[in-house]
Amino acid sequence: MSIETVSSLLTPSKVSVHGKVPVEHLDYVYIQNCSDLRYLETIVDVLRSGEEGMYPHLTEFCEKRIEKLNPKSRALRKRQAPATAADFSFEEWSQIAEELKSWETETKRAEAELREVSPSDSVENVPPVRGSNSLISQKQNSVPSRTGAKRKSALPRDYREWDKFDIEKECAKTDGNDKGKDFPVIINQCLPKINRKLDTAGLTEKERAVLASREREKGNEAFKANDYEEAVAYYTRSVSAMPTAAAYNNRAQAKIKLQLWHSALGDCERVLELEPGNVKALLRRATVQKQLGNLKVAADDLGNVLREEPENASAKKMIQEVEKKLRECTQESQSKGRKILIEEVEDEELWAKPGPCVSGESTAAPAERGDMGNAQKKTAGRAEGAPQGEADTHGTRRRGKRGSLDQCRTQEAQEKKLPNGAQASRSGTADQTGRHSSSADNAAASGTGSRLDAPCGALPPPLARLKNEGNQLFKNGQFGDALEKYSQAIAGCIDTGIDSPEDLSILYSNRAACYLKDGNSADCIQDCTRALELQPFTLKPMLRRAMAYESLERYHKAYVDYRTVLQIDVGVQAAHDSIHRITKLLIEQDGPDWREKLPDIPLVPLSAQQHRQEEPPSAELAEARAARAAEEAAKRAEMRFSVLKEEGNNFVKKGQFQKALEKYSECVALKPEECAIYTNRALCYLKLERFAEARQDCDSALQLEPSNKKAYYRRAMAYKGLENYLACSSDLQEVLRLDPNVQEAERELQEVTALLRQTLVTNSPDKPRKNITIRETNDSDDEADPSNSKRRQEDSEASADDRVERASLLLQPTNAYEFGQALNAAHSRDDVKACAELLRCIEPETLPLFLSNKLDGETFHFITRALDEHLLQEDPGLVYQHLSHLPAADRFSVVLMLLGQNERQQITHLFDHLSAVVSREFTVNDVQDLTTKYI
Repeated sequence: MSIETVSSLLTPSKVSVHGKVPVEHLDYVYIQNCSDLRYLETIVDVLRSGEEGMYPHLTEFCEKRIEKLNPKSRALRKRQAPATAADFSFEEWSQIAEELKSWETETKRAEAELREVSPSDSVENVPPVRGSNSLISQKQNSVPSRTGAKRKSALPRDYREWDKFDIEKECAKTDGNDKGKDFPVIINQCLPKINRKLDTAGLTEKERAVLASREREKGNEAFKANDYEEAVAYYTRSVSAMPTAAAYNNRAQAKIKLQLWHSALGDCERVLELEPGNVKALLRRATVQKQLGNLKVAADDLGNVLREEPENASAKKMIQEVEKKLRECTQESQSKGRKILIEEVEDEELWAKPGPCVSGESTAAPAERGDMGNAQKKTAGRAEGAPQGEADTHGTRRRGKRGSLDQCRTQEAQEKKLPNGAQASRSGTADQTGRHSSSADNAAASGTGSRLDAPCGALPPPLARLKNEGNQLFKNGQFGDALEKYSQAIAGCIDTGIDSPEDLSILYSNRAACYLKDGNSADCIQDCTRALELQPFTLKPMLRRAMAYESLERYHKAYVDYRTVLQIDVGVQAAHDSIHRITKLLIEQDGPDWREKLPDIPLVPLSAQQHRQEEPPSAELAEARAARAAEEAAKRAEMRFSVLKEEGNNFVKKGQFQKALEKYSECVALKPEECAIYTNRALCYLKLERFAEARQDCDSALQLEPSNKKAYYRRAMAYKGLENYLACSSDLQEVLRLDPNVQEAERELQEVTALLRQTLVTNSPDKPRKNITIRETNDSDDEADPSNSKRRQEDSEASADDRVERASLLLQPTNAYEFGQALNAAHSRDDVKACAELLRCIEPETLPLFLSNKLDGETFHFITRALDEHLLQEDPGLVYQHLSHLPAADRFSVVLMLLGQNERQQITHLFDHLSAVVSREFTVNDVQDLTTKYI
């Protein structure tokens, strides 16, 4: 796009009368450079309209441009005027006129016949319209006779007559005319029913397929007419002829319209049996599941649909609705979770693994939480098939009044109950929430009577029976009766003065559970506090008190108790969830300084902390976990890398190179071995004119991919920005060697070559030349005259001095001509040493300029010989510099391509010798990189 075109786009311009195209765009140059097809069509419309004048050549030029972009464009269609009689011959026009007259005659005759025929004679007893169950009386459809005289049009009235017009009187006349006119409708109660099963006996498979397709088409027509019952009937007929996925699918959709959810679900299942992965069936099954309330199943089906068709609008819309309902259900369940319910009660002894009793608390800890806040945990070593409600014969540890531990009691451990139906879960059954037995007698009849008399710690048998009865009543959902039993047991313990704080703490804790179940949070807090006074830092009373505080919205104390629970056992998930919920409430209530308003959190002693000991994983399991973690980390890194790379590319397209640079830098940190990221970041550096960093990124890219032409080209641009034109020229030639069709590299190489010559000329001013006199001698004269011989000897000595002086002058050339003279002289004598001295006298950067376009195969071979045989031993650094700059000479790539086998062997020997040299100016890797430009 030219500068004038760009300026016309940037500056406000005069808009044409058409309102869409500026006048400056009605130009050959703009039309030639414009590639927007729609805009060009608008331009050609303006030109054809003549609003800005008639420009036939410009219009034709614009049409050709449109034809080049899209030969089928509508703008290329020529508008033709309607044909007239002049466009046809006399015979053709006569034929057209006759056909029009005959058509007119036939139309008039048909119209006259229709007027003469009575409408009642032509109406047949046709079946009712689909979806209706009535027929309109045919007598009411009679057309009034038109044989009478024609009605005369009413004459216009004068304005004074309108003043006398009585509107109410005329309305009354109209109402009177309508009276007595009734249009009765005959209700047809005996519509023919469609037989839903076809008799296909004796038909071939092809015939049944045709019949099924025909019936399905009828169902489609009925579905389009919103007659879904009839559509279901025809689809059923199609299925009876030949079951197909399309028929089942269509019938499912019709049943969805009729809200026959379960029947529609069955049809969707049949479709998926015939064609697993059918998108329509999945979508319709998701619709049915959504209506039936199975939101998760609907979400799974919609996810499968979107995996097959990511752009399915119906699936996207429906999955948003399903996810919204799922979130609402989750929020409702969370909000309802504050209603604290108690399903079962249990004793406070914690289960431990079999083994000798040691001081301290049990190592087993509850891991789950029921509705009432009971922490649940399955115990190890449970015998399978044990009766429900019985415990394993594991020893438990009990704390005495003074902190001493009693001996392990196997019999006491058998009577302990696990919380919230954990016993049933281990025995193979699960209690259902809200299902309770009608009375305690039912349990006694099933064999629980013997357990009511089981001993409970240090409690005497009457009190132990009260406690067991309370546990059984609580389990059956009779919380009030259970509360009375626990209260009687507590009163009995206090009256008799039993010295068993652990048993009394359990009774208080169980009664607190009953209070919590009945919603009496205040009494629950009191009983939990008494239980904790008897047995400090007991898990269950602490957890139940925290839940009671939360139900009373005393969030500070609830937070402290939950934190204490986690100190006792960090594996209680209910406490984690509650803390997370309460933290949000406290932040909203007290602000950022909510922690300062909390009471002091007590420090739980180590003896009261319960830790679940887990066996260390095996080496194979550890390796598998590490491999899985590494694989997941690699996947996450790959996804993150792709996202960052895409964002960087988008920023580059928008011209935001600094932001793109940041994204690419993050990509490099994730995957430093990705070559494309280095070249992309180098482009950003070039756009930001940070040429040194661009060169470094290109070097890194070339280390990963030595033949990456983008890296060579962008490094050349970096060298150009750093004004290192020789290195720039070398990289551009390498780009052309890899891909000769890169036009940008050719243009840049021409420009850089001109800049390099200009720089060398500026830095090396011309020196005046010296004239050397050459005198010819005659050998015959010298032989005849001794004086001539003597003079010849003197002249030869003088000429030798002149040659030495001339050679010394030529060994320090100041331009390409002098260098070429000296090089040709040495080459004609095959004086390799003189060539080496000549190369020693010039700067390596000037060698490409001095060679100019005179480089050929022989000269190239002669120079490499001089470098290998003489200069390499004396100054290897100079040889490396000459070899580095020689590829910048003109025709270097052509000469290198035309070298013979001997010349190539010479180059190979030269680089082998150079690689064997140890120098501070270059390394072996540098020589290997340089070798790629020659071999």
